[in-house]
Amino acid sequence: MTIELGHFALILAFTIATVSAIGGFVFWRSGQRVALVLRQGAVLQFILVAVAFGALIQAFVTSDFSLLLAASHSHSLKPLIFKISGVWGNHEGSMVLWILILVAFGAMVAAFGRRLPGDLLALVLATQSLLTAAFAGFSIFTSNPFARLVPAPLEGNDLNPVLQDIGLAIHPPLLYAGYVGFSICFSFAVAALVSGRIDQAWARWVRPWTMLSWTFLTLGIAMGS
Repeated sequence: MTIELGHFALILAFTIATVSAIGGFVFWRSGQRVALVLRQGAVLQFILVAVAFGALIQAFVTSDFSLLLAASHSHSLKPLIFKISGVWGNHEGSMVLWILILVAFGAMVAAFGRRLPGDLLALVLATQSLLTAAFAGFSIFTSNPFARLVPAPLEGNDLNPVLQDIGLAIHPPLLYAGYVGFSICFSFAVAALVSGRIDQAWARWVRPWTMLSWTFLTLGIAMGS
């Protein structure tokens, strides 16, 4: 049941992201009114994707091998840290981690960007929602991480031994936080181009997000080396 809940949460996040992207680009001139709705949508997207990611972690930690992903990349005798890292030690799970970080940055802008002009904030969140919809749609329709395996095997195939290292367990989330964090800079750039707000104020608004993403990327590269 938890797997189905996670799958539904990801689908719902995709739907909200799609509606937010379309609505934001159509009504961005409404300023703070549409920005308020998009802020709420950004937070809701984060909550839903977190539920989906949590469902995957629960399946790996409890060795639920009815989940194809867990059966293919986990084992009941693995240490807990490698059970958890097994979630993103594959293509499907790493995509969900990618989406989680994407919506996390969108939610942070929604929470801490209240002083931004309403039209600019609406365009930033609309662009971020468009990216979320694209990646979530790809995950749902072409790379489903919630596929079931019937009958469920008694044991899993284990994680790739190359990935069973504490450094490589921490490396991908940090690296993803850096890579995906720059999506916010992209969203600010699109918003500035559409609204015509390319000035010193815009540079001040985008600078903290650029530095945060750069820091995560530096830490990720350091861990990978």
